[in-house]
Amino acid sequence: MTAPRPTATPADAQRRGGGSWWLPLGLGGVALGGAVLLALRSPHVAGSYGFCPSALLGLACPGCGGLRGTYELVHGDVAAAWSYNPLVVLGAPVLLALLARWFRDAARGEAPWSPPTWAAVTLAVGLGAFWALRNVPLLSPYLGPLAIP
Repeated sequence: MTAPRPTATPADAQRRGGGSWWLPLGLGGVALGGAVLLALRSPHVAGSYGFCPSALLGLACPGCGGLRGTYELVHGDVAAAWSYNPLVVLGAPVLLALLARWFRDAARGEAPWSPPTWAAVTLAVGLGAFWALRNVPLLSPYLGPLAIP
């Protein structure tokens, strides 16, 4: 005969890393605040959000065009967002889904999901490949960011 399985309490969930929904809620609030800021202030003006690292490096980094792409996504123009940074269009829904899952797990008192090591390695290799390929002149019209007018 086996002993009954003990039920987890919120204190147990807190000890193993789950149950705190303030962090995902706060991060979601910061993301929403950033989206509102981008909805109200266009990043299409050079220097409107500070210094761009690509001006120093002379290369389009993986995040280059990300603010302008996010601005276009917030305004509903997916094609324009893609032309600035395809990773924004592909990554925004994934990040929102992961944030929603994190909040759901925390609200249920479950431990946060931890991605497998291969996922982190794949992401790092993918970002490196994207960075390299978007700087190849032949592929730049498809992967590189549009210049600021």
